[in-house]
Amino acid sequence: MSRQLIDVVLLGLLPLTIFVHLYLAPFTKVEESFNIQAIHDTLIHGIPTHNAAAFFRSHYDHFTFPGPVPRTFVGAVVMSGLTRPLQIISNMLLSEGLDKFTFQIAARGVLGLLNAAALIQFKRAIDTAYGKVAGRWYIILQASQFHVMFYASRTLPNMFAFSITTLALSSLISAQAVATRTQKSSKRRRLALYLLTASGIIFRSEIAILLAMQTLYLLLQGRTSLVNEVIPAGLFGVVIGLGITVSVDSYFWQRFPLWPEWIGFVYNTIQGKSSDWGVSPWHYYFVNAIPRLLLNPISWSLCIPLALLNRATRKSSLDIMLPLLAFVAIYSILPHKEWRFIIYIIPGLTGVAAAGASWIWTRRSKTLLYRLLSLGLVCSTLLSFAGSLSLLYISSLNYPGGEALTRLHEIVPSGGQGQTWVYMDNLACQTGVTRFLEKDAGSTFMYDKTENQTTLLDPGFWQKFDYVLAEDPKRIIGSWEVVDTVYGYSGIGLGRLAADQDSAPPLSARSVVTQPLNMLLQMYNKVARTASQKLTGGRWPVVKMEPKIYILKSQ
Repeated sequence: MSRQLIDVVLLGLLPLTIFVHLYLAPFTKVEESFNIQAIHDTLIHGIPTHNAAAFFRSHYDHFTFPGPVPRTFVGAVVMSGLTRPLQIISNMLLSEGLDKFTFQIAARGVLGLLNAAALIQFKRAIDTAYGKVAGRWYIILQASQFHVMFYASRTLPNMFAFSITTLALSSLISAQAVATRTQKSSKRRRLALYLLTASGIIFRSEIAILLAMQTLYLLLQGRTSLVNEVIPAGLFGVVIGLGITVSVDSYFWQRFPLWPEWIGFVYNTIQGKSSDWGVSPWHYYFVNAIPRLLLNPISWSLCIPLALLNRATRKSSLDIMLPLLAFVAIYSILPHKEWRFIIYIIPGLTGVAAAGASWIWTRRSKTLLYRLLSLGLVCSTLLSFAGSLSLLYISSLNYPGGEALTRLHEIVPSGGQGQTWVYMDNLACQTGVTRFLEKDAGSTFMYDKTENQTTLLDPGFWQKFDYVLAEDPKRIIGSWEVVDTVYGYSGIGLGRLAADQDSAPPLSARSVVTQPLNMLLQMYNKVARTASQKLTGGRWPVVKMEPKIYILKSQ
């Protein structure tokens, strides 16, 4: 296979891996809820040009469930706009158009494509800094990681910002890999600082720390001009970022002036409300999050140290890593920590690991040590792909709410006589239920997700419902029949496998694409049963499932 063909195949690996993760886990969690609902509302209902407040109250989810602080509509509006051509074409070619859930997958696919494109551009920057072999290893290492590939299509604010911060970092790497005094390098630095500024203002305030560390490093290295590059890029980013978010979000929230990310920063950081979600020790990011995000142990235990120790790659590696690690160190001061808050550094760390991997790989024919290291690198990467696939499988079992509503629509035909009222409880809404899964407004289905506890204790409230998706049927007032039960992941443990028991349950059969994966699971289960009987006395790691959502029918 020619090197050109290898490069084409590798470039396709990133979007392909992202789409596999999207397809096998198409539902969403509560963290993605605001943006996926906002994409639905702007795409399905459109954006009003008059009587906006009344239109939003009548059709948009955020007026009914606003959350503790307002969040930006910018990412949702962009995804909706990029998905709309599919909606227009499907309405032209199909008499009934596509079902709404297809548009949820399409919108997430658009986001996944944008992030894949940014990662491919980052690979080109690694080519410039370290060479083509390092660029190829970057693609392989990045694709073998679980978190970036799984979340690349998920509508978290961090993942809207991810493509922008990745492009900014690729511009900085390209600028630092060549002569720093050229006009082209200056443009790249200004672009990077502008992108970081705008993305921090619109999407995630922690990017301000990343911007500060990158700027400080450039100034200390004498590679940028405060007057000619930093201030102009920063001012431009502030003007554009504020102009976009204030104009868009003031309109959608009907409050002027409104800067959602500033309000969120004050609420979570200044007032310390983020700590209500839990606190972690200061070293959490370094000893827990970063190794998990990189996944491949050779990346952080061998490849990155080798890139830093090797004279040929040390300078470029330090240029990439020092600002990123400084960002993590300063951000570690905040007590509430989540891995997604630092996901912007992972392409950079993976790029440095790729430099170390390239150094090993290109010397595999020289000595026995390099041959052994190359073999270890290949084996570790293959194990990372296997581990990532296992995590994807487990993660796909974590969306009982989306599965329950899908099953309900299969059980109850649409278009019957009268309205069919469905109540969806908190767990269902947190684990996959979105407006994209609800039937169109012209159907007979009506949906309710009331959270008020006083209302839920009123027997009269439940009388109108025909079906309920409930975590605990005992809390639902009235007479109800369980028509189906949706199971979800509850952990992994050692158990005794019966002759007909599966170690890993099959995936939901959504289409023919799932069938070959279930065939692999069947093969694994056969091997597990045989091995457990002959080698371990019947004991084997088992994926444990438990009832999560009950589908109840009124009696």
